[in-house]
Amino acid sequence: MSTFKVLQFNMQFGQGWDDADPDHAPVNLELTISEILSHNADIVLLQEVEHAQPDGVQPDPPPNYTRLKTALKGYYSYFSYPKADPRELPFGIGLAIFSKAPLRDVFRCDLPSPPIGFEFMGEQKTPTDRLLIGAKTTLAGHELHLFNTHLLAYFMLNSSSESHTEQRQLVIEQLRRASGPALLGGDFNVSKHNLLVRQFAEAGYQTVQTEEITWRRRPYVLDHIFYNRHLRPVRHAVKPTLSSDHHILVAEFEFEDQT
Repeated sequence: MSTFKVLQFNMQFGQGWDDADPDHAPVNLELTISEILSHNADIVLLQEVEHAQPDGVQPDPPPNYTRLKTALKGYYSYFSYPKADPRELPFGIGLAIFSKAPLRDVFRCDLPSPPIGFEFMGEQKTPTDRLLIGAKTTLAGHELHLFNTHLLAYFMLNSSSESHTEQRQLVIEQLRRASGPALLGGDFNVSKHNLLVRQFAEAGYQTVQTEEITWRRRPYVLDHIFYNRHLRPVRHAVKPTLSSDHHILVAEFEFEDQT
């Protein structure tokens, strides 16, 4: 294996995109699966795997993840819901890592959200906690640390992630514990990503791209694949898709000592 491919995708629980009425676009999980499989990635990092249920109910087994496991033959995987919370809004929740190589030392870490008040459907709400998951695998004889996260969208709450960097700091604390090659994918929900990129650069992580928009609803670069000095990006691309309101980000890497 000279390079390996990573796919980063907020799949919006299989709900596709309809320009005329995006909030009521149909759910088509088979289209999502077909899109993922078409890229033949070695590592797949997914956010919003499941559709949040009323009162914070979390079906077990998770239905979409179960279907994905069946369809992605030859992949090992790990999934976690965020902490169950009756305040959960009817959007996408849950993170998954799929890998062609076995996963080990899986973990999850809750990322508390601040009590910022906002209105939703005529009611006053506060945001639920977010999540980071991780695992290790071995590729081409190298141990690789994998991280996946989905952070709170402060810009949707009339607030700013520049004033609330706590979730990102908790993620960075986990990244600092990784020795050797490591990468982090996710939907970081940051409308102005310069501070995000700078904060992770100070922790030794670069992102593969900051120029191409990854979200259909607003012209933001929300999705990233961060990597540390033990990895070298060879190529990357933002792949438009109608299977979500996010585009797919793919990147190929090689290990830094492969010269």
